[in-house]
Amino acid sequence: MNTSLLEKIMQAKEVLNNVVVHTPLLRNENLSGATGAEILLKREDLQPVRSYKIRGAYNKIHSLSETERAKGIVCASAGNHAQGVAWSCQRLNVNGKIYMPVTTPAQKIKQVNYFGQGKVRVVLKGDTFDDAYAEAWKEAQLTGQAFIHPFDDESVIAGQGTIALEILEDSPGPIDYLFFPIGGGGLAAGVSTVFRALSPNTQLIGVEPAGAAAMETSFRNGRNTTLESIDKFVDGAAVKRAGELTFPICYENLDSITLVPEGKVCSILLKLYNEEGMVLEPAGALSVAALEQGDLDLSGKRVVCILSGSNNDITRTEEIRERSLLYEGLKHYFIIRFPQRPGALREFLNEVLGKEDDITYFQFSKKNNRENAPAVVGLELKDPESHWALMDRMKKKEFTYEYINNNPELFEYLI
Repeated sequence: MNTSLLEKIMQAKEVLNNVVVHTPLLRNENLSGATGAEILLKREDLQPVRSYKIRGAYNKIHSLSETERAKGIVCASAGNHAQGVAWSCQRLNVNGKIYMPVTTPAQKIKQVNYFGQGKVRVVLKGDTFDDAYAEAWKEAQLTGQAFIHPFDDESVIAGQGTIALEILEDSPGPIDYLFFPIGGGGLAAGVSTVFRALSPNTQLIGVEPAGAAAMETSFRNGRNTTLESIDKFVDGAAVKRAGELTFPICYENLDSITLVPEGKVCSILLKLYNEEGMVLEPAGALSVAALEQGDLDLSGKRVVCILSGSNNDITRTEEIRERSLLYEGLKHYFIIRFPQRPGALREFLNEVLGKEDDITYFQFSKKNNRENAPAVVGLELKDPESHWALMDRMKKKEFTYEYINNNPELFEYLI
């Protein structure tokens, strides 16, 4: 147990009192009924900047000396950390420079400026977070300004750890399982430090997106490991390398890490929106998505899931739905070679498609006199098992095809 860090988390709680929202811990009836457990949701999506990042950012900037604050601060972020830093700069009257990738959506930039209220300046550099981070770090080294790291800083970790103190204060009794998302590990390091000291019997389950499993890979290797590539869809938790400070803390404290496919996250996002009216970002839903992963028997247990944020871009809605359908086996793409004879397309519609199958994508052009002309066809089904019968009917009717769901390079190029 890291006693020094625990003390800093206690101190951070005092700093953050009456500054950030003491977010509610709410029982969710639908999830409780589905799992047979008592599922409690820690609603960090209800913070002023709609994510827990406000805690670490404020605690770090507050910890700076007057001289350091007068110089101003620098940070890099693609979203939530930037908003937390901007809000904190405005509250603490500190000038900040926030580096963000050129690809950052305009809405996110607008929100950062809104929360900063004239105290921050957004600088767009590079195509990726790593590019923006390198520029921000260079700026801090040249100017001597404090660099506000999104996760790998003890004051940031301490701020995030205050979530655990609130959970323990509000819980109606002992907690059997705590699920929380992992990106760089700041949240995981903070909350796990508190629970190991104050609730040692709670099973601590970190959750990562399957396409960006930096911490889980590092656990398996026994050392902090950099991933060569990642799926950036769950952007709030997609990092290539965990923190140098956070990895050893997590390695010591966590009981396990669960990996959740990105498509599963999308299904949970839609479920929580449709059933609960919650608008979460992908990383914000990771903990709930993990409830159905693995072989844990949660029946009769008290389980807490941290919902870490809700800064989702509405323009991603169609991609979220698409990824969910693909994961659930309800969306299938083919390159189909239609015989170039009159009525071939009508035959496909009448005799190959099932009654409830729906064509959602169709791209076809006849460019030559070959017997078979290819078309890219996307089908949405009602039953995930019915695509086998569909492919059997195509074979019987002599429609040759290539199934491209499982061919990522071709799939991403065509769709």
